Amino acid sequence: MNGALIVDKPQGPSSHEVVARVRRATGIKRIGHTGTLDPLATGVLLLLAGRATRLARFLGAGEKAYAATVRLGVATDTYDATGQPVSGGIPAGGGSPIAALDRAAIDAALESFRGVFRQGPPPFSAKKVSGVRAYKLARRRAPVALPPVMVTVHALELVAHEGTRLDLRLVSSPGFYVRSLAHDLGIRLGCGAHLEALRRTLTGGFRIEQAVALETIEAEGLDAVSRLIPMADLLPELPGLILTPRGVRRAAHGNAVEVAEVADRLDGAPTAVERAQGLVRLLDREGRLLAIAEPGTGPALHPVVVLV
Repeated sequence: MNGALIVDKPQGPSSHEVVARVRRATGIKRIGHTGTLDPLATGVLLLLAGRATRLARFLGAGEKAYAATVRLGVATDTYDATGQPVSGGIPAGGGSPIAALDRAAIDAALESFRGVFRQGPPPFSAKKVSGVRAYKLARRRAPVALPPVMVTVHALELVAHEGTRLDLRLVSSPGFYVRSLAHDLGIRLGCGAHLEALRRTLTGGFRIEQAVALETIEAEGLDAVSRLIPMADLLPELPGLILTPRGVRRAAHGNAVEVAEVADRLDGAPTAVERAQGLVRLLDREGRLLAIAEPGTGPALHPVVVLV
C-alpha cells in the first residue's frame, strides 16, 4: 500500500476529487498528489499512497510537460474556457486583428515566454492572499493582487495555427501556470486569449504513456493496488547506498549514517559517504527504500525523510 500511482486524469473533476475517488476504489486511506491539475485539464496526475506521501516534495519538484490549446480573440476572468469573457488588458476599441497574426508574429510573441521570467498567477488560483485562497476572493469579485514569481520555460513550440486556435507544446518548471501563459500571450498579441484545453504529458519523469485511466482504476478496485510503483523505484535519479544492518537501524530512527555503515552502492552512487553531494537514497540489502538523506558536517549522511 506504499508507492506511486500514475493516473490519467479526465476533464471535469478536480485533483482533490480524483484522490477521493481512488481512495474509495482501492481502500487506501492515505493518498495525496504531487501537483494540482485544474478541472479543465487532463493527463498525468501523480498520486502517492501510504508512506510514499512523504516523498511528495521531491517528486513534485521535477519538470512538467504540456500540450495546450489557446483560443485567440477572447480573454476570460479565469484565463481558461470555464470563465466569463473580459477585456483582458486589451485597449478599448480593440487590439490587433486576428487575421493579421501570422505564424511569424505568434512565434515572435512566444519568444518572450521562453527561459526565466516573472509570471503573475491567475486570480482564480489556490494561492493565498492574507490567508484566503485567491479563487475565493475572485469569486466574490474582490480585488486579487498576487505577486509574480520566477518561473522557467525550458521549451515552448507552436505546433499548429489555424484561425483563432493555437496548439502549443511546452516544458516548464513547477509552479508555472499555462493559463497565465495563454492570457499574457493574448495581451502581447493585442487580441486577448484564453486556455481552451490542456493535457499534462509529463511530471517529474512520469509520462502519460505510463498513466492509467481513472475509470480503469475504479473498475479494478482493490486490484488496482498492483499498479503501485514501489517506493524503491521512485527517484531513480538519486544515488542509492545500501546500508549494513546497523546502518539500517540508525537510518530507521533518523540518525546519521557513518562511512562504516554503508555496505554497498548502486550504479552511479558515491563510493563513500564523504563524496556524496546532494540527496541520496538509503536502502537495505533487500532493496527497500529506508530514507532520503543529505550530507552533513563531516563524513556522515543525515536522513531528511524516513520511510520506515
